[in-house]
Formats: sequence, structure tokens, C-alpha cells
Amino acid sequence: MPDLFAPYDLHGLALPNRIAMSAMTRTRASETGVPTDLMRDYYVQRASAGLIVTECTQVSEQGHGIIRCPGIHTADQIAGWRKVTDAVHDAGGRIYVQLWHCGRVAHPEMRGGEPPVGPSPLPAEGDFFLPRGRVEFPTPRPLELEEIAPIVEDFAQATRNAREAGFDGVELHGANGYLQDQFLQDGSNHRSDAYGGGVANRARLMIETAEAMIAAWSAERVGIRLSPSSSLYGMKDSDPRETFGHLVSTLDALEIGYITLLEPNAKDAKKGVQIEHVVETLGPLTSRPLIVNTGFDKAKGNEAIASGFVNLVAYGVPYIANPDLVERFRADAALNKPDPETFYGEGPTGYTDYPAMANETTR
Repeated sequence: MPDLFAPYDLHGLALPNRIAMSAMTRTRASETGVPTDLMRDYYVQRASAGLIVTECTQVSEQGHGIIRCPGIHTADQIAGWRKVTDAVHDAGGRIYVQLWHCGRVAHPEMRGGEPPVGPSPLPAEGDFFLPRGRVEFPTPRPLELEEIAPIVEDFAQATRNAREAGFDGVELHGANGYLQDQFLQDGSNHRSDAYGGGVANRARLMIETAEAMIAAWSAERVGIRLSPSSSLYGMKDSDPRETFGHLVSTLDALEIGYITLLEPNAKDAKKGVQIEHVVETLGPLTSRPLIVNTGFDKAKGNEAIASGFVNLVAYGVPYIANPDLVERFRADAALNKPDPETFYGEGPTGYTDYPAMANETTR
């Protein structure tokens, strides 16, 4: 029976283990979205993962929604990522880039005064971090119908750029309350045109984006990340089982390369999520490789692999503090304690200075 350390063939990409590094925003790119040498070092440190998925990476300037977030839509951004992928491959790793549009989760002050866009004039819940402090989310400008096709093309072009930058594949960020997720769920999508109303219309942007990315590369090299039970930024749906069931079944028909499903976190659970066990509910609807994420340790990860539904387990916060997470799990070694104060920021502190087992010291 396979476990976390068993190899896996991801459509011809040989993974030495089933431990994936989850996509995580870390805000270490340049102000213009160019990946830095520090980012290169960070990913190289974690190259023993079966698969690395990068932080969310904007496909256009309109999609820019996080301070010091990398992009992949300009020549210098592509060149910066090429340094990262070359170094990760030299270290024996495999790396996908997560492609992303922030939608309504942004603020005009970091966008030259331009308001964020979304499916409907409904602001995200919570607050947004600016250098001057936290502020409320503004009401987004609803996208006009003719603006949607160019956004889909942005994802297709970003996929082509990812190939040029040397990535092994791409992941569509369809989770966590960003643009495609905003269109999908009826709590944020009140449109009455071809992209609103029933579930097939609300899923249209997600599906069209996935199709365009597949056409730009291949189905085997395109994955997708979904969060059916996340309440982040006020996301909600009146019938998530129907909505996400339709989406997963449609993605299965596209023969997408993999589907990452996020289980609810503790905050979501307190809010009474409607899909408590995401993989058990949605996993039977697809034959595509499944990656599961959120709240897993080594034991739970092995249980997930043994269930037969799950092919890889993605780890987020444990990978922040433990660049050699695979080796620590294999040795049943203690894990470094992460410092949430340095999850986002600048410089190496809390980013590339966590020790490996071989040279462990007190931070």
C-alpha cells in the first residue's frame, strides 16, 4: 500500500514522493513583480518535495492584488522565474506555477487608483493590508461581458509564459475567494448574463479558463485548486455540493491534470461549513489525480494516501518552517516552529533562515 514516500507518476512527470509543497503567498518578489534571488533560494531549499506549487502569480496587471506578489506577464518576470526553475531543476526538484487573478480582493491604492474588478458590485469581507495599515475592501467594479474573454486569454498567455520560464506545469487558482471562485459561488456572483444565475453559468469562467490553459499547453500539465468550504473574504454558496459537484464533474470531463481540494480549516469549521469532508464528498466524482490540503500532519497524510482517493498531500505552514520536510517526516524528526510574524514581509528572516536537520540551530 502506498504512503507519503512512495513515488508517483503525474502524467509522465516522475515524483519521488507524494508530499507536495502547497502554494503560499510570501511577498518576497520585487515591487514590479519580478521573482528575486531570495525566492530562488527559498524554492531550492524545498526541492525535495514531490511537487512544488509556487505562490499565486498574477497573469496581468489588472490581476495584481498583493504587495510584492510575483507576476508572469512581462519579460523580466519570465526571466526571473527562469532563474528559479533552473535552480530547482538543478537541485532535483519539480515545480508548477500557480496562475491567479485577484478579482475583488485588492485596493485602488496599490493599483494606481484603479478599482478592483469582480463579477458583481459586492466587496470582499475583512480588510486589506496596505503599507499605511489595514483598510476595508472597496466595492469592486463589475466586469463588462466583453472584458471576460481577454482575462481568459491572459491565463492562456501566462500558461505559454510558464512554459518559456521552464515550469513543469501550471495550476489555476480557483480557490480562496479570488476571481474564478468569485464567479463560481452565488454569494459573490449576482450577475444575470451568461456568467451568472445557474451553476453552469457561474462555473463558465472557471471552465473557460481551464480550457484555455489546456489549449496553451496540455491537459496533463494543467492543475486546479478549489476550496469548496472556505469562507475566506466572505465566500459562500447556497448549495456548495451542487456547485462544486458540477464543477468537479466538468473538470473530470476535460481530463485536467489534477485537482487540489482544500479541506475546511478551523475557522471554516466554526462557521458551520456545508461540506465538512471535502475529499470524501467530491473525490468520487472524478478519476483525475487528487491532491488534498489543509491541516495534515504525517499520520493524517498517510491515512489520506491509504484511503485510495488521494494521490498527493500538500503541506503549507509546515513547509514554511521546514525546508527539509520530506526528510523530517521520513526520520520522524521534530519540526521547526513557524513564526507567523514573518509569513509575509521582506528579507530572509522567517523565509530562508529556517535550519535543516543537518545544521539545526536556534533561530
